[in-house]
Amino acid sequence: MATTTKGKTAQTKTGNRTKSGTSTKKSTASTETGTKKSQQTKAEDQPVKKSEGRVEDYRGLSQRIAGGEVVMPPVHLTGLARRKHVRATLREDHQTRIEERSSGAEVKFEKLAGSLFKFFRGTALLFYRDLAGTDANMPTVLVLGDVHPSNFGVMPNADNVPIFSVNDFDETIYAPFTWDLKRGALGFMVAAGEEGDQKRKTQRKIVRKFLEGYLEAMETYAEYHTEKADEFRMDNSPKVIQRLFKDAWNERADWLKDDYLDEHGKGFRSNDELTPISSRRDEFQKYVEKLVKSNGIEVPHRAGELKVKDVAVRHGQGTASLGLPRYYVLIEGPLKDASDDIIIEFKRARRSALEGLTPPTGFHAGDQGDRIAHGQRVQLAHGDVFYGAVTIDGISFMTRERAPFRDDIDLDDLSSKTWKSYAHVCGRALAQAHALSDDAGQVDYDVEPGIVEATQPRDLFISDIMQFAEEALERLQQDHAYFRADQKHGAFNNIDMVYR
Repeated sequence: MATTTKGKTAQTKTGNRTKSGTSTKKSTASTETGTKKSQQTKAEDQPVKKSEGRVEDYRGLSQRIAGGEVVMPPVHLTGLARRKHVRATLREDHQTRIEERSSGAEVKFEKLAGSLFKFFRGTALLFYRDLAGTDANMPTVLVLGDVHPSNFGVMPNADNVPIFSVNDFDETIYAPFTWDLKRGALGFMVAAGEEGDQKRKTQRKIVRKFLEGYLEAMETYAEYHTEKADEFRMDNSPKVIQRLFKDAWNERADWLKDDYLDEHGKGFRSNDELTPISSRRDEFQKYVEKLVKSNGIEVPHRAGELKVKDVAVRHGQGTASLGLPRYYVLIEGPLKDASDDIIIEFKRARRSALEGLTPPTGFHAGDQGDRIAHGQRVQLAHGDVFYGAVTIDGISFMTRERAPFRDDIDLDDLSSKTWKSYAHVCGRALAQAHALSDDAGQVDYDVEPGIVEATQPRDLFISDIMQFAEEALERLQQDHAYFRADQKHGAFNNIDMVYR
């Protein structure tokens, strides 16, 4: 852990010694014996406590680094100190799931152990604690927070037309734009190596294409301000994305019948992915109505009377969110024949992995589900109308529509050429999301020319990001080895505790 936490621990111990009586001398042995017994009794009576989260510690560390103070951030830890940092961070990030003995948490840890790319995807908190307070001089945007090749894809827009864009807003927050580029560069390097079996030389070329796509698009937006109107559709996308549109397309009736509905079309089927909870229909009817009202959603005609037809628990979906509660709510369509029903997903919202780590900023995206909904409204122009947030039993949930054509690309099907093309268009899509920060977001200055200026000279900027990615890859590989060794020893069956 960083210097901040160690300092607090040392201070606490010193305070305890002062309270134990070292400042006042006692002359009799009986008094000393009584004091020792009293101390022993207090120690035995003191309950074991759960370890407090370190978000506020890291917030202070971030602010000190951003202010130019010389400190030891965790990115510089090595050996056993780094291994303990990785262990503590993953325990903290999964504390609720570990305490609740969530089966999804165990499945997630097994997935993380088996794949470097999945480990990267599922440990955003570990990645961003290494960036704490950095790039404070760079322009702030609403960042996606978890950029990698699988977090771009096809999804419905407000008109229920498939578009290609960024598609995961769970970590979104206001931060330096470079944080998304750094995570994206590492994400493309890891995925191209593991999923695409590309050599390191090709990985570097793929990362360069991602960065070039971003910078070229940002220069266009700085000059022409077309970010609000741009949209990757089937008719105007590069070939690699047009292929994704074709692969993703599915007729709604077939999609519902093949993947979700029971044999009568009356509700969800029961299998290893879905557990119907039909008894909660009336309860979720109120949640859907609350969602629409609190988020100002204009209900489209295809949602019919917005009648909840069935509810199911969804198991085993996602990587970072494995083990978090997730519900599918079936809404009856206008035809009432099970051919045009729609599905709204309710997923438990978490605090962003970037919370407390970004340089100080006056922009606030909101908390949990509201923050995620804000990210979608800003970063996805004319997006899914059912993207929103609602509170259930005091717990924040984000919502979105599942769609027959919601899909992301099969990374193992890409050639080295199509990897480069895909990386380039992803860079362009990310630039559009960032450019919207001063249109639909809170940023109160023109971000595009600021980013263009901050990335000059371009070759040097690209070189710096690529070097960051290569160094981060070496660190990620070592962290993964530490994690796998710890998992074999059962390190993630329990959370960190404070014993004195």
